[in-house]
Amino acid sequence: MALKPTPPERALLFVSAALLLLACLGPALVQPANYDHFADQRTLWGVPHALDVLSNLPFALLGLGGCLALRAWPPAQRTEQACSALFFGGLVATAAVSGLYHWQPDDAGLALDRLGMVLPFAGLLGLATAGRVSTRAGGWTVAAMLGSGALAVGVWVASGNVLPWAVLQFGGMGLLLWLAARRPLPCALAVRWGAVITLYGVAKLLELADAEVLALSGGWVAGHSLKHMVASLSAAPVLLAIWRARGVGTIALQQSDGGVTHVG
Repeated sequence: MALKPTPPERALLFVSAALLLLACLGPALVQPANYDHFADQRTLWGVPHALDVLSNLPFALLGLGGCLALRAWPPAQRTEQACSALFFGGLVATAAVSGLYHWQPDDAGLALDRLGMVLPFAGLLGLATAGRVSTRAGGWTVAAMLGSGALAVGVWVASGNVLPWAVLQFGGMGLLLWLAARRPLPCALAVRWGAVITLYGVAKLLELADAEVLALSGGWVAGHSLKHMVASLSAAPVLLAIWRARGVGTIALQQSDGGVTHVG
């Protein structure tokens, strides 16, 4: 493997450096004082803020389903398998810490919630980068996201400045948009990245319209609860791509005596 970065790798490094500068030098952002006050305050079956807590279950179910699918997936690239494992395992962790946070919303729980979110976000961006730029760039992206995510949460806890976290989230989605527009590499996992981005965008809109959705639904469900469920569905395109890759790999392995060597 050449040590010199390729043009796409250089572009990725440039954009990442620009986002880092923005996070470090941009104006401080203060989190709204009522951030932890969600619209749906109902206690059901003895569970406080019940729907905000229980709506995290799809994260766990899809995460566990993805982990099981990976056990029999013959990947073309080990980096993609590792990124997928981090993504799905991170979804299970997110379900746990987000459920705990919404049970009793406070800043300590929110810090854990955000640290949990870093895991699937790093895996997702690493997977996209490995399939659209290079496998080594995928590894770089995972390491950078894990480190910068932990640092962004630490900065917020220590200073109240939420800008690094905002840059991580929205800058990361900007990177995903750029990656989705690129031609996939040979043997890359065929994830429908447009669907992932669309679902994430809808989830963010539901989060912003928490109280409005509760009112429009006649008090049945709030925007934040629906946000969890829609965001969890962003795992579905990755899971479907793995199932398709498993099918192709199985056929290739069955035909290996006939000279077929490509799996994935």
